Amino acid sequence: MSRTTVADATPPALGPRKGLRGHPWLTLISVAFGVMMVALDGTIVSIANPAIQKDLGASLADVQWITNAYLLALAVALITAGKIGDRFGHRLVFLIGTTGFAFSSGLIALSHGVSTVVGLRVLQGLCGALLMPSALGVLRATFPAERLNMALGVWGMVIGASTAGGPIVGGLLVEHVNWQSVFFINVPVGALAVVLGLLFLKDRRAEHTSRSFDVPGIVLLSAAMFCLVWALINAADWHWGSTRTLLFLGASALGFLLFALWQLRSREPLLPLGLFRSVPLSAGTVLMVLMAFAFIGGLFFVTFYLQNVRGMSPVSSGLHLLPTTAMMIVASPLAGALITRIGPRIPLAVGMASTAAACFGLAALTPHTSTLLMSVWFVLLGIGLAPTMVGATEVIVGNAPLEHAGVAGGLQQSAMQVGGSLGTAVLGAVVASRVNHLLPDNWAAAGLPRGTPEQMAQADSAVQVGVAPVPPGAPPELAARISTVAHDTFVSAMSTGFVVSGCIAVCAAGVALLTRRGEHATGSAGAGHI
Repeated sequence: MSRTTVADATPPALGPRKGLRGHPWLTLISVAFGVMMVALDGTIVSIANPAIQKDLGASLADVQWITNAYLLALAVALITAGKIGDRFGHRLVFLIGTTGFAFSSGLIALSHGVSTVVGLRVLQGLCGALLMPSALGVLRATFPAERLNMALGVWGMVIGASTAGGPIVGGLLVEHVNWQSVFFINVPVGALAVVLGLLFLKDRRAEHTSRSFDVPGIVLLSAAMFCLVWALINAADWHWGSTRTLLFLGASALGFLLFALWQLRSREPLLPLGLFRSVPLSAGTVLMVLMAFAFIGGLFFVTFYLQNVRGMSPVSSGLHLLPTTAMMIVASPLAGALITRIGPRIPLAVGMASTAAACFGLAALTPHTSTLLMSVWFVLLGIGLAPTMVGATEVIVGNAPLEHAGVAGGLQQSAMQVGGSLGTAVLGAVVASRVNHLLPDNWAAAGLPRGTPEQMAQADSAVQVGVAPVPPGAPPELAARISTVAHDTFVSAMSTGFVVSGCIAVCAAGVALLTRRGEHATGSAGAGHI
């Protein structure tokens, strides 16, 4: 393959004084604010959902759509958005995505109807899809190989801290301001990211970037991703063996097959399948899916455990997760430096082994586990996730040629979205199945009166998220027995889910052994001043 060069598409007269535009660390700071905005939004909104439901008179299905509409738009558009960045320049697309994300957030805060909120969440997801791959594309083109992992370390630190900090920030804003402030906060952050981007980001494009769009490929990939994520989102309600679930999963498989066949025929494919001839890139993609499966799927039930079983507020539960956040903040830059020194293989394998150990440790939680012991497992989880996030991203983006950096960034983000959705859906099914199996016997063993089939079905649904189905006006002694049975049953089911997560993490550690340093991570010649 011929060596890729980059061209500066920004007229010198428009920039600040020489040396600032394209400066690697100023570029990283500019990109970090945009990435922080999207990552924070991924978890902060969930805290505001109850307040939105009450204020707008929304149904449970409406509130679910506030999250699902965003996730669907984001997942469907990521790879296409990466291609747009490769075609028109990652600086321009990053600025458009950041502006659109902040603008749509402000409009959501001013909305007075749930349908408007849902529609704007779709727009917000599309803008997030433009922003995230372009951020990686900018870093890939700016940093030379020997500094790229350090940049990705900081990038991973920002994502980890923002994601874990969402519940805390969201809880404080909803409690002391209102739900609209959860969206308004993106406006000043986005404005700052745009100003810094205009000042410091430099447009570097590969000479061999494709000049046309693979429209059939975009349609096929978007349809396949939509059917897949839609099936995963609804699997808990539809059940895995239902006709609708199987229909959407089958449509997704067919869509991916047709997409692959079309990519082999297309002169300028959306996602060149030749990228997957790189074993490290393929392994990095699989690793990202498995990591997100174990982490996001497992964390989903930890929040239920902390709030519904332990009775913590959203803010308090977020504070209990700070050990994971703190370790990601500290360990991500260190992981970047270590990966630069010895390569990604060993840090990735050790990181996923640490994640597996944390999952197996969390499987031993009880309704009364001490905060200190919980913190040990959360610390181990953060230590494991940091090198995985940094290393897998470098393996995917660094093993792709510069002209496909945006597509590779979209692939990395898509793998994470699919892995997280798959983990939540599969572990949700595991937990629900275990609750369904354990609850009748535990209920009878506690001498509790058995209700009607409808009442027991409602109790089963409540226990699946750790809620004790105590009827109104129940005597304290009866309420205590019901709570004990419900919490013990949920924790037992959650433990099974964490065992599954731990096994997935062990498999991911094996996949990590197939990775190696990016072959194309040769940042631009202009990426000096480090």
